[in-house]
Amino acid sequence: MVPWSDESPLRRITAESCLLGGAGYAVLLQIAHPAVALGVSHHSDFEKRPFARLFGTLAYVYGTVYGTDAERERLHAVVRAMHKKVEGPGYRALDDDLLLWVAATLCHNAARVHTLVSGGFRDADEYALFLREASVFGTALGLPAEAWPDSPEAFDAYWKEAVDRLEVNPQARDITRRLLHPRQPVLRALMPLQRLLTAGLLPEELREGFGLPWSPGRQRLFDGVLALTRTVYPLVPRPVRVLPATLCLWSMRRGDPVRFSRRSGRPGPRGPVRRRAIRPR
Repeated sequence: MVPWSDESPLRRITAESCLLGGAGYAVLLQIAHPAVALGVSHHSDFEKRPFARLFGTLAYVYGTVYGTDAERERLHAVVRAMHKKVEGPGYRALDDDLLLWVAATLCHNAARVHTLVSGGFRDADEYALFLREASVFGTALGLPAEAWPDSPEAFDAYWKEAVDRLEVNPQARDITRRLLHPRQPVLRALMPLQRLLTAGLLPEELREGFGLPWSPGRQRLFDGVLALTRTVYPLVPRPVRVLPATLCLWSMRRGDPVRFSRRSGRPGPRGPVRRRAIRPR
């Protein structure tokens, strides 16, 4: 675990709900790695249980950044146990290369959406600290600390090289079709905006690889949504902006450790579960 600073940019930024606008973008970047797409295609049940899968991902991110030491230790042990089962011909979820790529997409998405909405980091030193702190998304699951790019220049070089090696395979296109056109009415109602943001954030080559439609009209709509968000979002009180993270952490503390335990086959906690909310700061 990284030692959190008193002015941790990772803690300040991660809870912001605007980052959820880049959720589809981060997922499609991840599955553009052929091995990740194979693992998701063969092992994920996101289509049948989309809310459970979304909660699991958010619980990992928010629990890692805002949980106590004991909560993080338990959460990471459960997630590692789940990922150990995800392996097959051509992929292994706990492979260092895949851990690095998935963690890098979480870091990159947060930094990019934060920059688009809030104007970016205060200075180069804060961005460098954010990158160092974000290494925890990989190291918590077993990525060696030395494998994480140790500077903005190293991260940018890794990112360019990794993106150049991406390849959208048939499994990735199938996952994208099911992900962006869900059956559940609530998710289906939210998807037009998520499809717009996802396609607009992706590089043109990947957007075409995934078969996502784009046009000058969609570009203007994307730019308009960003402009409106940049104007309105900073006016929203922070407790409201971080409400999704607060609710997710409250739910995780209230009872989700039991749910995680059942999924992984590990024994659940004994005794009463604390029902105190965690509020991101």
